[in-house]
Amino acid sequence: MANKLICDMELPKSIANIFAARNIITAKDALSLTEFELMELLDVGLSDVKSALAHISEIVSPPYQTALLLMEQRIGNEQLGGHLSTRLKGLDAALCGGIPFGVLTEVVGPAGIGKTQFCLKLSLLASLPAHYGGLDGRVIYIDVESKFSSRRMIEIGARSFPEIFHLKGMAQEMAGRILVLRPTSLSEFTESLQQIKVSLLQDQVKLLVIDSMVALVSGEHEQGAHRQHPLGWHISFIKSLAEFSRIPVVVTNQVRSQNRDESCPYSFQVQDKGKTIEDSTRYDSHLVAALGIHWAHAVTIRLVLEAKSGQRFIKVAKSPISPPLAFPFNITSSGISLLTDDGTKLIGPEINTICCQGHNGIINFDGERLH
Repeated sequence: MANKLICDMELPKSIANIFAARNIITAKDALSLTEFELMELLDVGLSDVKSALAHISEIVSPPYQTALLLMEQRIGNEQLGGHLSTRLKGLDAALCGGIPFGVLTEVVGPAGIGKTQFCLKLSLLASLPAHYGGLDGRVIYIDVESKFSSRRMIEIGARSFPEIFHLKGMAQEMAGRILVLRPTSLSEFTESLQQIKVSLLQDQVKLLVIDSMVALVSGEHEQGAHRQHPLGWHISFIKSLAEFSRIPVVVTNQVRSQNRDESCPYSFQVQDKGKTIEDSTRYDSHLVAALGIHWAHAVTIRLVLEAKSGQRFIKVAKSPISPPLAFPFNITSSGISLLTDDGTKLIGPEINTICCQGHNGIINFDGERLH
């Protein structure tokens, strides 16, 4: 709106001609000057300048929106976008249908907790035919750490949907719908993003997975808060991809140890301000999400996978539509399985802490370690 032409604003012809003669063409040109600068430049009185500026401002200013209108727009966008069901009943209910379209969903947790297992199942669900409850589309899976296993994904599919995967050629068809990219550096990942944007439209892509984001900058910068800086442009671009394509975008994130000298600027990362590892002994762990504050603000949904007292939990730690909830789960041959659909409400520090008590990788029936 700032570039809107003054000649199209129906100002009085006399004042409009003066603006044009002084090479003040757009609303930005006029509004960038003070009233007295315009008086001197246009050689007109203060009342004429104030009247012209008020008229220009009224035209280019965005219209106000009521809270009711914003709510109706949001509901409309959700209905347009929808959700990708996780097939975890309690989690889907908490998220009002599953992983939402058009926003970033982060899955954070320690190594081996089940993040990749969760993403493999989502990839499978997005590629399933619509009459089986899937999105009937393609998936772009950016496998930064080479953890993607087509063998494991087919095992999950065969165990979860035997009536589909036992059909001749169905396993190959599902696997053929998932495009796996393995960038070896941040620069290589950057080069592929524009191609990904084109593919989202041309190839009927219904899910984008990045596993994991933090590995893209591992080794390029030292650990800690500074790690967020090289990803500033990428965070904005990936977020715009979600909004532009109206598909679910899922990104995994790792954890790191909290530094003793770190302050506590963001509630999803740390506990009360001023506490260090030594004086926070009442907590089960001192792990925080990697990538920093900029990233934490960019994600709309944060799911935390953790291990506590010998049990794994998936927590809805950040959501605009759900209270903080925790669901115990196991990893089986069919993927992640909730032990109960009734989530436990979280309060206080337990919402933000990330626990990893005595956690070990689980071995599946074929002897392959599950991550």
